[in-house]
Amino acid sequence: MINALGVGIVGCGLIGQKRAKVLGEARLVACASRKIENAQALAGTAPGAVAFADWRSVVELDTVDIVIVATSNDMLAEVAEAAAKNGKHVLVEKPAARNVRELDSVIESVGLSGVQVRVGFNHRYHPALRQAHALFETGVLGEIMFVRGCYGHGGRVGYDQEWRANPTLSGGGVLTDLGVHLIDLARWFLGNFTEISGFTPTYFWNMPVEDNAFMLLKTPRHQAAFLHVSCTEWKNMFSLEIYGRNGKLQIDGIGGSYGVERVTYYKVLPQMGPPETTVWEYPSMELSWKIEFAEFLDDVRLARTPSAGLEDARAALMVVQEIYTQTGRNRRSEANE
Repeated sequence: MINALGVGIVGCGLIGQKRAKVLGEARLVACASRKIENAQALAGTAPGAVAFADWRSVVELDTVDIVIVATSNDMLAEVAEAAAKNGKHVLVEKPAARNVRELDSVIESVGLSGVQVRVGFNHRYHPALRQAHALFETGVLGEIMFVRGCYGHGGRVGYDQEWRANPTLSGGGVLTDLGVHLIDLARWFLGNFTEISGFTPTYFWNMPVEDNAFMLLKTPRHQAAFLHVSCTEWKNMFSLEIYGRNGKLQIDGIGGSYGVERVTYYKVLPQMGPPETTVWEYPSMELSWKIEFAEFLDDVRLARTPSAGLEDARAALMVVQEIYTQTGRNRRSEANE
């Protein structure tokens, strides 16, 4: 077994810092950030780690086995592709690229390199969602009918001036940001979507990207996912419901300001009426990051294709791209690239 794999982190903001705390048996050896002081601060948390202002120094470093890409969206694909070409395994944060075209270039390079690449769909690793999916896989819900989900936050003063509000840097608004998480989770339960429709208004924030997105997605069997993501959700919330003919799973909260993680199983009784109800709660926070990276280390050591990979990111971005095309936002985003 390979031990003490060397990790390089590109992007030393909040997400990069979270990733650095859950490396498990791996060790942080290098950091890079446009703001060198951020890289130096993060490198200072690990003995012997070095800091760079240029991310290329990280992906070319011999002691780096895994590159974590935690940059703004405009850099995700470029850094991930360069890391793969240098023979590094990669964990790239969602959405992995600003659009499908960028991601396809990464997929091609990874196919030639033979490295493992995981996309940071860490919501799959929240304990409540893992419990819900494990129950789903037992078949207790019977035939699945539809999924309903809502994910939102209320932004903060100056939110419309941050990089996520700039389509050149972000690729899109809340659909690109939170939407890919809900799309990925809906696919995790229902499979691929072949009918896609959506609406992407900007109701509140003064910015050229959407602050709300409403999606209606259908599988070939007409199982539906009705999803809403928002940055005008004044009280942060996360909710995902999976409806089967024999019962329902409801996941609420993802910790912190979104509330305690909880999964509720409602079992339909033969006589109908009030269902039999079972509840599990998970008060611990930040477990998803730790569980996800531990699994990625196993992916690398076993040469195993990650369960949340580039094709999952591509499927989510295809939904995003189709909705932007329907609403005319694709043309605006491409004009700003």
